[in-house]
Amino acid sequence: MALNVKDGPERQIAHILEPVKVMEGAGVIVKRAIPSNEVPYEKIDPFLLLDLFDTSHPSYKGQAFPRHPHRGFEIITYLLAGEASHRDDFGNDSVIRGGGLQKITTGKGIWHEEGPTTGGEEPTIGLQLWINLAQKDKTVAPHYQTLEPEGVPVREMEGAKARVLVGDESPIRLHTPALYLDVTVPSSGALNHHIPADYQGFVLVLEGRGRFGSNEVDAEEGRFLLLGAGEILPVKASHGPVRYVLAAGEPHREPIRWMGPFVD
Repeated sequence: MALNVKDGPERQIAHILEPVKVMEGAGVIVKRAIPSNEVPYEKIDPFLLLDLFDTSHPSYKGQAFPRHPHRGFEIITYLLAGEASHRDDFGNDSVIRGGGLQKITTGKGIWHEEGPTTGGEEPTIGLQLWINLAQKDKTVAPHYQTLEPEGVPVREMEGAKARVLVGDESPIRLHTPALYLDVTVPSSGALNHHIPADYQGFVLVLEGRGRFGSNEVDAEEGRFLLLGAGEILPVKASHGPVRYVLAAGEPHREPIRWMGPFVD
């Protein structure tokens, strides 16, 4: 992962959309960016799902995500604020804090339960991202990994800061080559991301407003941006700093069968 690399064809933003609200688990409202009728899987492969969850939503009454199964993909849950618990049938029992993350390789199958910890006054806010497994990896053994907030590598350049959730410096390992960054660009700042040309991916704006891609698409908090072809993604902050997550990965180019929590 390189910052401010300028050599190479620039990527445009191919599509912009606003996540939709859906109900999951035991009545939890989440904002879902993908899957979307506006973005075919072939254009976002290897990414399957991106949800933003926030327990400060007025409809939240303490429900969470009771025990349920998954198979055939990997999950990264990244907490922006608060705390969340995880327990699975392989004996993993942990709490992740704001700024930390967990990775689950569901592989041939896993049962788990997750949700905000009880007793905290701060709402639990975070992102859950599903990354498909190649057909050859669908039956691997399940695996669980956590990364504490203090352990997330940080890269800084010209006032911009990138927390490397997945990438060369991060200890989080996926079966699919990918990068996943939490980036803040200061007011009036600019940044160029180098992304391998064969990767597909997206940007989700978390805070503020910025202009993204060679076509300088103006996007504010909550907008999901699909990356077009190219290598260099230019970003400019506007009207103050902008914070966003950037995810890109090598597509598998394989057909999938999606049945709720299972992806074959």
